[in-house]
Amino acid sequence: MVLGLLWPGAAHATTTQADGRVVLIGIPGLRWSDLSPTATPNLWRLAGRSAVGSLSVRTVGRTACPYDGWLTVSAGVRSAVGYGCGLPPVPEPAGAGAVIPDYSYLHDVARQRNAGVLGEALRAAGQCALAIGPGAALALADRSGRVDVYAPSPERADSAMLSRCRVTAVDIDDLIRPYVTGGRLSADAEPLTAEQRTAGLRLADTRAGAVLDALPQDTSVLLAGLSDHAGDPHLRVAMMSGGQASGRFLGAASTHRDDTTILPDITATVLSLAGVATPQEVVGVPWQASERRTGGVEAARWELERADVAGQTIRQAGGVFFTTVAVLQVAFYLTAFLLLRRGRGLTGIRTAAVALASLPVSTYLVNLVGWHRAGTPLAALAGGIAVSALLLTALALAGPWRRVPLGPLAVVTGTTAAVLAGDLLTGTTLQLNSVMGYSAVVGARYYGLGNIPFALFATSVLLLAATIAHRLTRRGRTRAAVAVVAGLGGFAMILGGWPGVGSDFGGVIAFVPGIAVTALLIAGSRISIVKLGAFCVAGGVTVMAIAYLDYLRPPGSRTHLGRFVGQIFTGEALEVVGRKFGAMIGTLLSPNLMPVVIAAVAFLVYALLRPEQATAGVLPAAFTHSAALRAGLVGTLVSGVVGMLVNDSGAAVLSMALALAVPLTLAVGIRALQNGVRPYAEAGQESASSSLVSRSN
Repeated sequence: MVLGLLWPGAAHATTTQADGRVVLIGIPGLRWSDLSPTATPNLWRLAGRSAVGSLSVRTVGRTACPYDGWLTVSAGVRSAVGYGCGLPPVPEPAGAGAVIPDYSYLHDVARQRNAGVLGEALRAAGQCALAIGPGAALALADRSGRVDVYAPSPERADSAMLSRCRVTAVDIDDLIRPYVTGGRLSADAEPLTAEQRTAGLRLADTRAGAVLDALPQDTSVLLAGLSDHAGDPHLRVAMMSGGQASGRFLGAASTHRDDTTILPDITATVLSLAGVATPQEVVGVPWQASERRTGGVEAARWELERADVAGQTIRQAGGVFFTTVAVLQVAFYLTAFLLLRRGRGLTGIRTAAVALASLPVSTYLVNLVGWHRAGTPLAALAGGIAVSALLLTALALAGPWRRVPLGPLAVVTGTTAAVLAGDLLTGTTLQLNSVMGYSAVVGARYYGLGNIPFALFATSVLLLAATIAHRLTRRGRTRAAVAVVAGLGGFAMILGGWPGVGSDFGGVIAFVPGIAVTALLIAGSRISIVKLGAFCVAGGVTVMAIAYLDYLRPPGSRTHLGRFVGQIFTGEALEVVGRKFGAMIGTLLSPNLMPVVIAAVAFLVYALLRPEQATAGVLPAAFTHSAALRAGLVGTLVSGVVGMLVNDSGAAVLSMALALAVPLTLAVGIRALQNGVRPYAEAGQESASSSLVSRSN
């Protein structure tokens, strides 16, 4: 009962057993932009009586190959073979069925331990499986590589054959074959001409139509564009007919989106419709027709096509954006260093610092408008980010708080924290398709708090809490200041880690020590390595407790936190951790991330060790004005470093924390100097500070 209160629906299984016939038609490479009443009339009619959505086809590798797409359906988890990227192997006939050659390779060499889970579950339930085409055979084969009934192509399957088994899979590969050279999918293949793609579409549509016409009346139809082509990731087509599905969008609990599903969901959906229990190894959940209606196939196609455009735009803009951020950050520190040594340009540096700190949250605010619906979405995205950043900068520097050193910092961090908290509480529509968030095209995350948003959320919350604590400590209310840091930080940490809301595993581990360090420093306590280690352990214990509670829910209701606990029990967790650790190490060589880290850290260290030479005392002035700010910055650095070590995004976490915190701290110090704060103890240095302030004014 407690779990039912904590998680709505925890007491109810999400898998609906239809106990009927189901056919999966896989057309690798199929996009929503391919469909039309004239080019694909059969698929268009199917869409008219189906729930429709986007299919994220990400597997383990960068490119979702046809082999890997079908293998993922077989395994119920994202999978990838270790010897190439191409079409599934042609099965060898064995009576009415067939056997996939060298199938043991998947288990013994490629370490695809879940290969055959779908077929094995059907066999254990006494269900017959019909595979039409090599990919279908790979999907429905049991753990020995055998499928019950097999036909090499749709032309060889008539109505009698399609009636033999309650579970059927059909491989229609006409769209993908032109990209295959020597048995492999070539990333360098020339794009198909419009005529070539239209010809492939017509052939695929004709074959799919023949299958649809020959199916028994009570068959539920699933159609999926199971893979990418030529190294070009896109959102693909997903359809599900039957019941009240017509005129609705198609989603799944796995993505927390009512119009987006993932490949492992297909496995769970097939088993659910066939009335077969879903094995624990399957991480997907059954497809669900949402309550949101499409308004017709044409309207649905347009909306789903624009979702793909948004993902493509973010994917294309991401590298340029982060390169621009890195260049701006490095240029800012270099310029600030040169000008501050001479005591010049303080107001300009402060404005630039606030503008740089306003940039991250602007990447989420721009999603409040439909930039991806514009004629030139990339230009609309870039313009929207720039305008949002300028407006926030003006707000931070124009109000009465501009005269208070911590005023602009409070505005920027308060806005950042409020935007991300509000996004978490309303389904994370702002992080989706954001250059500092994630996209379904890439498929690393579909909901919750991403790694870069975590860095910004933790940093903004800690600095905002430090700003409030500053006012309380000046009134002698130190205990209240500590309570604010612990309360505000604790709420944000739970929000970021809670399953179905933030669902951020590594973020909790990193947030706890940051909160604890900030609170203890404000309380006047010393921080030791032992205490810091204990805080990190506390973060790990906290997130594992949350994950275990998530694991206690029914399999279809779990997030990746609960599934990770299950992977610990099955022995798969080490492989997951190893893959994430490798990704983290890879970020340390990123030309877009590490320059930000190096420049910010070098500036901080030199400015603190040689303040009069590096920044004319700007940072010491900030800390003299507010000891709470110093505590917040130290806590931010702790969260950033720990977050870098425990997240697969690695250096991205620390670099974005620094990109927000250091410029704002510098802006505080500049205003403190302009207000007459004396960061130096000796009289001679005080006169130098007075000279600097007079020159800057």
